[in-house]
This record gives sequence, C-alpha cells and structure tokens, in this order.
Amino acid sequence: MHKVPQLTIPWANRDLQRAWEKTYQDHRKKVQNAQPLVDTHPPQTYSHLHLKFKKLKMEEERLSIIDRNNYLLLQRVASAMKTKGQTDGQNNFTERSLNRKQREQAFMKVQKQNQVVPERLRSSEPWYGAQRRREDWAAMARHPCKRRHTWRKGAENDARQGHSLMWMRSLKQKG
Repeated sequence: MHKVPQLTIPWANRDLQRAWEKTYQDHRKKVQNAQPLVDTHPPQTYSHLHLKFKKLKMEEERLSIIDRNNYLLLQRVASAMKTKGQTDGQNNFTERSLNRKQREQAFMKVQKQNQVVPERLRSSEPWYGAQRRREDWAAMARHPCKRRHTWRKGAENDARQGHSLMWMRSLKQKG
C-alpha cells in the first residue's frame, strides 16, 4: 500500500492527520472495489410492443368470418347430400313471378303510348312557317328598321294587338 502523506509541520494536530489518513484509506478501498460502469445488457423489452392486441383482434374477427362461412357451406353440402341430387321444389323467385302480370301490363301500356306518339306528330300542325320566315327575312333585309315576325302561327294577331317583339310571343299548349 501507499504511504499516507506526512505533514510537513511536526507540531500540527495529530487528530487532523488521522482524519486525513482515514479518508485516504476509504478512497483507496473504493477505487479497488469499483465495478465497470458500461452496461452490456440488452435493452429491456416491453410486452405492448411485441404483443399487438389490435392485430390479434382483427385476426380473430377474420377467423370467425371464415368459420361462419365454412359452417354455412357445410350446411348446404349436407342438405345436398340429404336430397341425393333431387330438387326440393322450393321456388325462391315467387316475388318476381307475382309481378310478372304487372310488368306485362305496364309493357303493353307503354307500347300503346308509343304507337300514339307518331300519330300525334303526323297530325299536329307546324308551329313555325318556313315560307313566312323567309319572307320576313327578306323584308327585314330590305327595311332593317321595321321588324315583323309573322312566321310564327298567330303572329299576325299579335302584331295587330301591338306585340311585335319576338320574345313576347304567346306559346300555345297543344293537347
């Protein structure tokens, strides 16, 4: 062991020297008993990082859907095995067959209406007269200040009543 430093002044207090000696010896023991401070252990693992509950729940739901579909398929196969390939006579399309008459009646009604439309078009009178329109165009070209719109049916009556502007035309509903 190392020697304890000696006091340079011989008349100094011996108690003071003992206290220094004791602290020095304690320091040396601590230095000898010191352990390395570098932590070489792996980091601590946390369970919530490795055990993902949301993923487990999603997987459980997926498996329950698969189990349910497998059960339904098993029931269908079992019912097919019981009937031995014969039909059971059930008609799941009764709703469609009940509406068949209504659909046929609606179809016949639409066909009749479609036959009436061309007849109405042939029997209706034209609203605009092409010849009158050409005459008005020629008259307007000759006299641009005078505006007369007689190419529409009833325009003569409108002109007599003072309505000679095109946007004030009176539309008649044909029935």
